[in-house]
Amino acid sequence: MHTRFHHSMGAYHLMSCALSELKSKGVAITEDEEVAAKMAILLHDIGHGPYSHALEHALVEDVSHEEISQLLMQSLNREMNGALNGTLEIFNDRYHKPFLHQLVSSQLDVDRMDYLSRDSFYTGVSEGVISYDRIIKMLTVHNGELMVEEKGIYSIEKFIVARRLMYWQVYLHKTVLSAENMLVKVLHRAKALAISGVELFASPALRYFLYNRIGRKEFENDEECLLQFCLLDDYDIMGAIKVWTGHTDKVLSLLCQWLVNRQLFKVTFMEEAEAEGKVTELKDKVKKRWGLTDEEAGYFVFTDTASLRAYDDHDEKINILFRDGAVRDISSIDNALVSHTLARPIKKFYICHPKI
Repeated sequence: MHTRFHHSMGAYHLMSCALSELKSKGVAITEDEEVAAKMAILLHDIGHGPYSHALEHALVEDVSHEEISQLLMQSLNREMNGALNGTLEIFNDRYHKPFLHQLVSSQLDVDRMDYLSRDSFYTGVSEGVISYDRIIKMLTVHNGELMVEEKGIYSIEKFIVARRLMYWQVYLHKTVLSAENMLVKVLHRAKALAISGVELFASPALRYFLYNRIGRKEFENDEECLLQFCLLDDYDIMGAIKVWTGHTDKVLSLLCQWLVNRQLFKVTFMEEAEAEGKVTELKDKVKKRWGLTDEEAGYFVFTDTASLRAYDDHDEKINILFRDGAVRDISSIDNALVSHTLARPIKKFYICHPKI
C-alpha cells in the first residue's frame, strides 16, 4: 500500500534484511543493537505532518520533521523508561558503530530503497525500479562504516540514476509542484487570516496551529504541541479546504475552489533573469481579472526553484570497498557514470500562476 505507515514497515523489512546480510558476513551486531536499529527506521518518519514535505513549514515555523521525530522519540523514551536510548543514539549518529545510522539515514539508506520502489510502483514510473535486494546483498562494513562491495558498483549507479529520474518525473513534476504550492498558499493565507482574528472552520487540532505561532521553542517546552501535532492528519486539512471554498475571503476561497476542482496553477520553467517582467505582467492580469490588491496577487503569481543533486559528493559518500582493500567514493571511480553527470546539482527556476 502507498501510505507513510506502510513505507515505514517496508523500510523496517529492508533494515531486517540488511542486518541479517551483514551478520552473515561476520559483522558484529548484538541483539540490542538490532532492535534499536529496527526501531530507529520504524520511527524515522514519525514527525511528518499532514501532506508530508509540502506543508512542513506552513503550519509550524523553524522546526523540521526530523526534529519533531526526535522530540516524539524522546517522549516515547520517557514513557518507556529509557527503552529507546539506543534508538536515539543511532538516529542521531552518536552510536559507536556508524554503519547502523547509515542504514537509517545516508545516501544509501533503506528509507530511500523503500520509497523509490514503492513510489515507482504506485506512479507507474518504471525508471524508478531499483534492485534493492541486489544492493542489500552487496552491503558490507569496513572500519565501522557502511560500504558496497566492488561487484555492486553498477547496482549503485542504477540506484542513483533511478533517484534522479524519480525526482524529475514524479517528485518535481510540474503538476506536483503546482498542487503542492497551491496547498502551501492556502495554509499561508488561512494562517494570516487566523492570526488577524478572522474566524475559520477548523478541527480542534488544526485550529491550535492556525491561531497560535508554533515553532521549535514551543515544541521543546510544551508537551501540548506534540499531542496536538499527533492529532493532525490529511483529513483535517482537506476537510477545512472543502469548507473554505465558501469563505468570504476572496483569496482563500479562490485557492480552495481551484484546488478542490483540480484547476491547478500553470508552472513555467524559465531563466531567472527573464522572470521579473513576466511576473509583473501576470500579476497585473490577475489583479484585473479578480479585483485583487498587489499583496493578494502574490498568492497567485510567484516564483520558486526546483533543485536536485542525485548524488552529493560533499555529503556522506557512498564508498566502494575493492577486493584489494582500497576504499573509493563512487563518484571518483574511473568511467563511473556518477562522476560525469549525477554529482552535478541541477536547479530549475519556475513561475507559478493561474491559467489566464
